[in-house]
This record gives sequence, structure tokens and C-alpha cells, in this order.
Amino acid sequence: MKVVVSIGGSVLVPEPGADRVAEHAAVVEDLVEDGCRVGAVVGGGGVAREYIGAARNLGANEIELDQLGIDVTRLNARLLITALSEDSVTAPAKNYDEAGEALRRGDICVMGGVAPAQTTDAVGAALAEYVDADLLVYATSVPGVYSDDPNETDDATKFTELSAAELVNVIADLEMNAGASSPVDLLAAKIIQRSGMRTIVLDGTDPDRIARAVRFGDHEGTDILPEGAGEEPTYWAQNER
Repeated sequence: MKVVVSIGGSVLVPEPGADRVAEHAAVVEDLVEDGCRVGAVVGGGGVAREYIGAARNLGANEIELDQLGIDVTRLNARLLITALSEDSVTAPAKNYDEAGEALRRGDICVMGGVAPAQTTDAVGAALAEYVDADLLVYATSVPGVYSDDPNETDDATKFTELSAAELVNVIADLEMNAGASSPVDLLAAKIIQRSGMRTIVLDGTDPDRIARAVRFGDHEGTDILPEGAGEEPTYWAQNER
């Protein structure tokens, strides 16, 4: 089974320290021991936002800000690599060819950002499509996909299941609302739609939730189901309960 896990920077490194990084690394290694080939994509989180804010005040343009954010995602990716075993790559992959080759070798692949104007949400979806992954998991700081920003709207509805087309519509509506945030961005949602990738969006602040979702399809987040897929997972782990 090939799985890509996209870990938000604020999930992996909510504050400077090693504990959360080590916990996520342990989950990745356990999945590899179970027989998975794992690609991890790491976001920039609060640290990236702080650097970007400072650079914007200093007059940086948007491409320069994107490049700064990419640098931070790769620093976070290096933290995860440091916590992983020798089966991991030694540096973040800078493009999809590098990442795919690492997975073909049987290494644990780790990436940060790739190009300006592309978030790590989209990188995770593109990597999953590129390597023909069985499952894409977004480990975010919210418990799934909502009709509105749950941090701003008390009666926001959480979706337990969406089609890829429905995900695109929900995210498009969220992104049109100034200041609203979504667990994945619109480009990522469109890549998921075109690829037919089975996807889970969940709260990854407890790394064990990622492991349960991959092994058993057991989670409290949102399932994004390809057209024609049944509700039950179709990958090997469903039989390991």
C-alpha cells in the first residue's frame, strides 16, 4: 500500500520542540513496518507565517514570500527526517521525480514545498497522484471538512463524507469568504477530483489518529470518496482490524 500523509506545519511543530515531531515519525515508521510505502509532505505552519509577515513588512514581493515559505517547509521536513530511521531520505525531495524515486527504492520520502504559488496541500495531492498512491491523508488542526470555518461559525456543519466534486464546491465557497480558512486549498481539491484519489481529512494533532485511519479507515474526520467507491476502504488495511 502506498500512502501520502500531508502534515500541517502547525500540527507537526506547534511550537519549537521535538516531542510532536518524534511522535509523527514513530507513526510513519510503524506504518512502514506494516508494509506501507509512505510519502510525507510537511507544511510551514506558524513559523512560516511569522517569517512571511516579517518579510512582507520589509517589502518582499509575493514570489519572494512564497520562496521563503518553501524554505520553512523544508526546514520542518528536515526535522521529521532527523526523527526518522535510516530508511528515510537524507534531505527533503525538491520535486516529484526525486520523491517518486525514493518511494520506488523503498525509502520513506519526505517533502516540503516545491514551487511558488503552490501550497503543500497541493503538493500532497500532486505527489499522491504522481506515485499512484492508494490513500492520501491530510493531518490538519481541525477535525475534518466543514461547511464554514468552525473557528468563526458556531453552527458550521462537519461533513463525514464527500465526493471529490462536492469537496471542490465546499472549498470554493469557503475560499470566496474573506478570512475563512479551509483544511485543504482549492488546487489540492481539484487535483484530488481529477485523480480519483481516496482522501481523508482529519485532526492530526494526535498522530495515532493517522495510524488508525491508514490501517483501518477508522477516523472521525471527513472521507473524500472517488466516484464509484463504496463507503468501506478498499485497501489492504481494512482486513487488519
